[in-house]
Amino acid sequence: MSRSSPDPFVASSSSPTHPVRYHSRYTYRQLQLLRQCSTASPLRVIAHVDLDAFYAQCEMVRLQTPREVPLAVRQWDALIAINYPARAFGITRMISAKEARKLCPGIVIQHVATFREGEGGKWAYREDSYNHINTDKVSLDPYRAESRKILKTMKEELSKWYTDLVDEERGLGLHAQIQQASVEKAGIDEVFIDLSPLVYGDLLRRYPELRNEPDGDDRITPLPCPPTTALEWNEGDCLVDLDEIETEVDDPDWDDVAMLIGSEIVRAVRTAVWEKLNYTCSAGIAKNKMMAKLGSASNKPNKQTIVRNRAIQNFLGGFKFTKIRMLGGKLGDQVTALFGTEQVRDLLQVTLEQFRTKLDDDTANWLYGIIRGDDKSEVNPRTQIKSMLSAKSFRPSINSAEQAEKWLRIFAADIYGRLVEDGVLEHRRRPKTLALHHRQGAQVRSRQSPIPGSTPIDETLLFDLGRTLLRQVVGDGRAWPCANLSMSVGGFEDGVGNNKAIDAFLLRGDQAKSSGHLAKDRLTDDLPELLRPSEKRRKVADDGIKRFFNQSPRINTKPQLSEAVTETSPMGLDEGGEKMLLPEASCNPEVIDVTLGFYICGRCEKSVPEAERDEHDDWHFAKELERQERQEAMRYQTARPPNNTGSPSTRGRPSRNSRDKPEKGQTRLAFG
Repeated sequence: MSRSSPDPFVASSSSPTHPVRYHSRYTYRQLQLLRQCSTASPLRVIAHVDLDAFYAQCEMVRLQTPREVPLAVRQWDALIAINYPARAFGITRMISAKEARKLCPGIVIQHVATFREGEGGKWAYREDSYNHINTDKVSLDPYRAESRKILKTMKEELSKWYTDLVDEERGLGLHAQIQQASVEKAGIDEVFIDLSPLVYGDLLRRYPELRNEPDGDDRITPLPCPPTTALEWNEGDCLVDLDEIETEVDDPDWDDVAMLIGSEIVRAVRTAVWEKLNYTCSAGIAKNKMMAKLGSASNKPNKQTIVRNRAIQNFLGGFKFTKIRMLGGKLGDQVTALFGTEQVRDLLQVTLEQFRTKLDDDTANWLYGIIRGDDKSEVNPRTQIKSMLSAKSFRPSINSAEQAEKWLRIFAADIYGRLVEDGVLEHRRRPKTLALHHRQGAQVRSRQSPIPGSTPIDETLLFDLGRTLLRQVVGDGRAWPCANLSMSVGGFEDGVGNNKAIDAFLLRGDQAKSSGHLAKDRLTDDLPELLRPSEKRRKVADDGIKRFFNQSPRINTKPQLSEAVTETSPMGLDEGGEKMLLPEASCNPEVIDVTLGFYICGRCEKSVPEAERDEHDDWHFAKELERQERQEAMRYQTARPPNNTGSPSTRGRPSRNSRDKPEKGQTRLAFG
């Protein structure tokens, strides 16, 4: 929207059946909380922007395919992305490429780029990739590159709004209190944007009366009403109808005005992405992350959905609560069984006391709030990658170190390319550790090595470290045949240079006390999540839930397979573009319908798509691995000798021998 365009707020006389309000529902304090991006402000405006069929769009842009031509992206014999023209023919990700061609003979099917064994560490698009599952490895690098360009374009457009508002403030001789919008990259194809500070600045620009200081306590002094009784929404936007007790003729309040401004900003962002890069995206605009994400998925493709505060109940009422995050697994099944419904509309009739009679208090409070659209999670712009993994599962297994080393070169090149993108050459970020994970039968072996801080990181260094760890695994015996091999780096540090002052090695006070804990965590932080000790993995998962929902239900639930895959990436691929396969569990699944591509798992009796068979087997193995780890921990606690040294040892660790103890006044440092 141009800064000189007419104001979209249309004044009109109040309806005779609706008396004029002289004060807003909102206070001056809540307006200031909007400026601060506080989750406590009911005026908050959050957007979720989601690229439409992202992988398919990337290939459409690369191949310059007309928008109306059906196109699908293929990985081996499975389709992982389908554009909207192809969906009109009934093509889904559950069918094979051959079946897709039967439904739509003119469809363009493009295989993802791959690395190839023996051809160095460079990915390429190859016409015969689907026939080389044993020698090729999927690369998502082309999609990551497009994702970075799109994110940059979005931030540039947001910066224009910010700059215009600040310049106007300064032109009026006022101190600019406007902040930048926060952008959180939620995945390769989606972002959350906290528009609150930009909306605050635009409110003050359009309505100077909001600059006035309140006469009394700003916590309770109400704002004046907006000088309008009607808002002019864009015809292209999808505006959710208000709740049943509300009507469109009701006088709008400042939350409605804030949503309208937010919708204009998001429309400008989406337009910039289309005009500069030829990508369409859908968006949801609401008062929090949960509602914005549900909104963005409601009217695809290439539309934006606005969920005003007074429309939340009407919007959520049409959903099954199992569609809400964290309610699609065992907790959702439990709630369905307890209350005999899957509809949010029915649960809204249940009182908090009734929830508490059947659920624990934490779960009851969380559920009562979440079905009413309550979500206090922040938009976090500091979502940096904590580890990078490159993996390959072998069908059939490989049988020699020579074959394994060819794949290590590919892993090293894959990870190094992503490290360069992450700023390793500019010393912005640098990993501290490299790990190798090797699967032979049902046995997983992992080895880890520090990355020398004084040595520049390149492909050769990563390969040499990986080869050294591989030789350690081979030296232990029983290394072949190998069914899965992977390399990962982690323990990232920010702003690392080659040299450090001596002060950097001296630990004092609380820093010295915490060094032991850092050393303890280092061994597990860099492992793939499913290979971490179960207690640590549970803590990481819980923290993620709390960040999204502010307070998560304390209930022991296992994620469904589909949820676990979604958390890894939008298309169920790991960071290296390969399905991360763990040791096979004894599922012995029985394929019941080859044409439909489904089978029944022998362990859980669930019907699972054939394309997800490996991931489902791995899920069972991961749960078995977790159970074994718990048993090992219990045996360790039972067998550990009592501590007779006279001083308590660190909880969960055996006591050190006296010769290993630091002398008085010394502090043990954690290197590597």
